[in-house]
Amino acid sequence: MTILKLLSSRQGQKGNEANIELARQISLTDNKNAVIELVENLVNKDKNIQGDCLKTLYEIGYLKPELIADYYSEFIKLLTNKNNRLVWGSMIALANITDLKHKEIFASLKEIIEIINKGSVITIDNGVDILAKLNRQDRYFDTTDPLLIEQLWKCPIKQLSQYIEKSQVSINIKNKEIYQTIIEKRKSECENESQIKRLEKSLKQIYKL
Repeated sequence: MTILKLLSSRQGQKGNEANIELARQISLTDNKNAVIELVENLVNKDKNIQGDCLKTLYEIGYLKPELIADYYSEFIKLLTNKNNRLVWGSMIALANITDLKHKEIFASLKEIIEIINKGSVITIDNGVDILAKLNRQDRYFDTTDPLLIEQLWKCPIKQLSQYIEKSQVSINIKNKEIYQTIIEKRKSECENESQIKRLEKSLKQIYKL
């Protein structure tokens, strides 16, 4: 049976329950043939099938990223798609596999940054995740650290605590001072106490480095 029959839109569902369950089953069984079929249908003429396939793939990425990692180029191609659902969905998929395909994803960093700079909130969220993961690699640090810092300076204040938390995987004794400065300078912009508390928690962890 074709795997497409199990997608949410084919099941008559408006939500993503069927896609998430399909991702779980594929991950549990290491069903590489199912992954191939999903990838092949990222260019399906039916936008619902396209979206469902991508949703299922990035949900697989949360559970078992190695199953989708080899298809990084397909996700990169979708970043310029006119369908915004496919753009942010691809960015999620890329964020899920960055640790496995950092060399290949870094090679497309220029395109990724262009999409981050004009993207939706979800696109930017996952773009920051990609930058933070790349930034852990010494070979990319001189390029990615300034790009990550730029995002932290200009992001909406309500996103800052989340982005700082994502960035902590790449903060070390060499660069911690600038991250401390960002938090201290932007903390006054916070709109509520919970944002301040999250930033202060991150700040304490950074000071300990």
